[in-house]
Formats: sequence, structure tokens, C-alpha cells
Amino acid sequence: MSDITVPVFPESVTEGTLLAWRKRPGDPVRRGEVVADIETDKVVFEVPAAADGVLREIAVAEGATVVSGQVIGRLGEGAAAAPEAATPPPAPKAGEAPPPAPPVMPAARRLMEQHGLEAGTIRGSGKDGRVLKEDVLRRIEAPTPAAGRPAPKPAPVAPPAAVAERVEKRVPMTRLRARIAERLVAAQQTAAILTTFNEVNMQPVMDLRAHHRERFEREYGVRLGLMSFFVKAAIEALRRFPEVNAAIDGHDIVYHGFYDIGIAVSTERGLVVPILRDADRMTMAQIEAAIKEFSERAQGGRLTLEEITGGTFTITNGGVFGSLLSTPILNPPQSAILGMHKIQDRPVAENGGVVIRPMMYLALSYDHRLIDGREAVQFLVAIKETLEDPARLLLEV
Repeated sequence: MSDITVPVFPESVTEGTLLAWRKRPGDPVRRGEVVADIETDKVVFEVPAAADGVLREIAVAEGATVVSGQVIGRLGEGAAAAPEAATPPPAPKAGEAPPPAPPVMPAARRLMEQHGLEAGTIRGSGKDGRVLKEDVLRRIEAPTPAAGRPAPKPAPVAPPAAVAERVEKRVPMTRLRARIAERLVAAQQTAAILTTFNEVNMQPVMDLRAHHRERFEREYGVRLGLMSFFVKAAIEALRRFPEVNAAIDGHDIVYHGFYDIGIAVSTERGLVVPILRDADRMTMAQIEAAIKEFSERAQGGRLTLEEITGGTFTITNGGVFGSLLSTPILNPPQSAILGMHKIQDRPVAENGGVVIRPMMYLALSYDHRLIDGREAVQFLVAIKETLEDPARLLLEV
């Protein structure tokens, strides 16, 4: 037998939750193959097999709390064998191999047990076919008729007065969601958060992108998005106003001589903020490529702890979801965060006339303990002026 153990967590992580088993007892496993996922309050750790073999035992169930080095399962030698303590899967059709049971998330498993549903009857939409609670809810709301049986006729709709059941559900927070909640509340309780707003005419940036997009993509193999413009504009503004790139540490102010820009990424598990280290040394192509890679790996829960730790300033884009205006919350210990929003055609005054321009509202939330209103407003104006005249990025003026 060979033990499957929890990876050693960094010092800042004390425990995790066994999120899902990717293998079932009796499944063959190769050395280095991921057999389980463990969620912490920051990232998801993949648990690789230390040797070739067959998964003989699952010692810790999905949803259980685990610590560094804990034994969660065991591998044995030999070819794939019948599971020792697994629920037998539905009988396959003649001549077909039995399909593997899809991984089921803990919240989904509890909901399935409440409604007497089997994993094989639900198609998972999560990573590697994982069954999410949303998949179970869809299955409950629209049940699939059994093979060979006609679909049942819809039952008569009862009048509203006859509806007695008021459905609600209670599910535990994921560790990431609990950590997000903790940090947001801490930010509001410890910082004097204020927000200032402005708007920017995005026409010059959009024209520049349209003119150079195809050549840029051919040259660098990555799409020319908006975020690289905002990262570059933010860095120029941070150089002029170092307080915005600083942080409060007790009774000291720490001025950072580098620019580690956090890019907020929304995932199924919650918001994560991977960091562009030394973003001032990166080209726009490198910024776009890094953001694309971060986004893809964030969706798959494959960001490392180091990639989401630190940062001196954060940019978040609520416009991708249609937000027109919002007040972002600080990402402690940072002192400011820039909020981007939806680009919308609006009438604006220009050269004594009214024209239609693609406009975006910008929001800068900042810690008023460190940053005065004058610096905050001028910082946002600097970003606006740079984006409305992108040549400033080249000339650094």
C-alpha cells in the first residue's frame, strides 16, 4: 500500500476542505496523476499520486476538513479492481463498458441525497464533468423520463392560492467565499474608504485597437484588449502619485518602489486577484498574455498561492457583466482600487457641439487615512487623460 497525503500547505494556510475525488476505488492511477482536489481559503491544491497503482481506499470523504500531511487515501499494486466499498454503478447496456461516475461537489451530493437522485443521471457542467448544485437543481426542476417510457404529461397548474410549499435551501460557504467575506468586512472596518468618480472617452483607445489589432495578434499571438491600456495608464498615474501605490503598516507608511498590479478575475468559486509582478517592465503583449493565462487557470482553479498573494494596486472590471457604475472595495493592505465599467454610447459636449462617444465611468476607491481627496481626484484624472491620448503611454508624459 502507498499513502495518498495532503500536500504541505504554506504557513498562511492551516487547513482545507477535500473538494472532490477525481478517482474512485478500483480506478488505475499513474504516478503524478491528480486524484483529488483540496480547497483552501485562497487556492485549490491538486493532490497527485506518488506512484503507479490502483486506488484501493478513500479514507476521507468529500467535504471533510483536512490538514497538511494527512492521509486521505491509499494506493495498491495491480490492475484495476472492483471497488471495495463503492456504490455499484447502474448496469451498462450489453457490450458497453460501465461509464465512470462523475465527480460530485459536496453541496450537489447533499441535494441529490435529499431528492434520491443518482450521479449517473445528471450531466455535470463543472471542471472534468463535476456535478454542481446548479446541475442538480436543473435536474430537479426538469426531470428526465426513464428510458423507454413516454414523458409524463404536465400536471395541471394549481392556482397560486393552492401553492403551500415555500422552498429554501441552506448550503455552507466555500472556504474561498468565507475568506472573501472576511476580508471585505475587515476592509470596511479598518480603512476609511472613499470613492471618487470620473468618465473617460474611449474613442481614441478603440480607434487605436481597431487600427493595429490584426497586426498585433499576428505578431504576438494574443488579442489586444482594453486591460493592457488600463494597466499602463494606472502605472503612469502611480508614478506621479506614490501614495496610491503605498500601504499603511501600523503607524508606518510603506512606499512601494515597484508596481505589482492585481487583476480581479471572477470564477465559479468567487473572485480571485492574480498579480502582474513588476507590471511596469512588461509590454502590452506580455500583459495581455499574462491576463489571458491567469483567467484560464483561475477558471480551472489552478492558480498558485504565490500568484494571488501581494500586490500594490488592483484593477477590477465590472463592465464585463454590464455594470454601469459601482464603488469597488479595497483589497487590503492595498490603499486603492480602480473600477472599470461598461462602455456606453452617450452624448457629450465637444468643441461647442454635442456628439455621441463611447464613454466609460471610472471609480477609484481609496483609503482616506493615507490618500487625500486631491491626490485621488488627480490620480483618476491622470488615467483619464492618458486613455484619451494614448500617445502619452509611448512618450510617458
